[in-house]
Amino acid sequence: MARKPNYGQQRADVNRAKQAKQEAKQREREAAVARRKAERNAPQSAPPSPPEDTSQE
Repeated sequence: MARKPNYGQQRADVNRAKQAKQEAKQREREAAVARRKAERNAPQSAPPSPPEDTSQE
């Protein structure tokens, strides 16, 4: 004879999986924010300007 289904345990499993997925998504968002902030705050290296021609013809 089969056991009775344990609906409470099944619901808890679903809730744990849902919470883990939400936390993983939140960590990804926070990592993306940190990456954008780092790019914004990084010193911007200006492209080298061409040397000026000081010779006069």
